[in-house]
Amino acid sequence: MTESKTIRVLVVDDEELGRDRLQSLLEEQPDVQLVGVCADGQSALDTIERERPDLVFLDVQMPGMDGFEVIESIEPDKLPAVVFVTAHDGHAIRAFEIHALDFLLKPFDQNRFEKALDRARSQLARRAGPIIDQRLVSLLEELREERKYSDRMIVKSGGRVFFVRTDDIDWVEASGNYVRIHTKNEAHLLRESMKNMEAKLDPKIFVRIHRSAIVNIDRIKELEPWFHGEYIVIMRDGTRLTASRVFSDRLSALIA
Repeated sequence: MTESKTIRVLVVDDEELGRDRLQSLLEEQPDVQLVGVCADGQSALDTIERERPDLVFLDVQMPGMDGFEVIESIEPDKLPAVVFVTAHDGHAIRAFEIHALDFLLKPFDQNRFEKALDRARSQLARRAGPIIDQRLVSLLEELREERKYSDRMIVKSGGRVFFVRTDDIDWVEASGNYVRIHTKNEAHLLRESMKNMEAKLDPKIFVRIHRSAIVNIDRIKELEPWFHGEYIVIMRDGTRLTASRVFSDRLSALIA
């Protein structure tokens, strides 16, 4: 008889009762090694990066960074197998069913848990190395299409991950192969092109005023006419930016 492979499992749930329930059920499984128990998305990302679990039981509804954002933050070729854990959420459940992804609907019993774990065992047994789960990739593509304009930016810096809400962005400037995101109290470097950055930001809120600058309309204090149809854009924090003539029609539309 072939000895079963040990499955390295991570539990992520912001509710203590949920974490304890999953932990106790997993500890009864002889082929499971629990590599971590996390209460939030950031801890989950750190643990996934450090421990490289085979399987994650991932709560969907978490404050700050939800389960979807956790998997969106992982490189596709590093995605573990995932069993989503969710309270009654019709939208999420439909998404999981469409993509044939397993989920546990709270509250769940031991029988339902074991069925989900058995499916995960089968999925992992079929893997010959770190094969990308196309079902997860398809779900991510669907989510990105729904979230065409980002609610927040994920910035990785010095081994840390920062979450910047787009509502908090004052302006964005080009900085070589990066963009520098300015908020009220901070600035973050993100490896991104201005073109891609512009595509991620809602044009009802953000306007590109220069090939190297995008501004939040709500943070503009004053437009000062300049030479040859250009403007000086004065931000509420006192920052002065030049709006080039190429992009001035966008500002003229705002004035109109």
